[in-house]
Amino acid sequence: MKIHHIAIICSDYHVSKKFYTEILELNIIREVYRDERRSYKLDLAIGAHYVIELFSFPDPPQRPSRPEACGLRHLAFSLENVNEKREELIRKGLSCEDIRIDEFTGKAFFFTQDPDGLPLEFYEI
Repeated sequence: MKIHHIAIICSDYHVSKKFYTEILELNIIREVYRDERRSYKLDLAIGAHYVIELFSFPDPPQRPSRPEACGLRHLAFSLENVNEKREELIRKGLSCEDIRIDEFTGKAFFFTQDPDGLPLEFYEI
């Protein structure tokens, strides 16, 4: 029917929480600390749409994300203006790749990454 959510395990919960809520401006639905697991779970939304579960666990193993490692390649967010979003993210201190044009759709997009190096794509609709 549709994707329910995407789960992300971060290495530093407070850094990633700030990134996803203040830099990307995702809305907090709920935040829970599970003492028995020494783990936070933060449910995030874009507008009213639940999209990301952000988890923290003690000492999670590293997972390669580049170059072209197996597994999740990147997360892509759709938006109306990639130029504005890229400039905004640069003002907020992110390093963003140059804007490119999708050869199949003719749409503009660019990449940046989250605090753990997960590639994030911003794709103009």
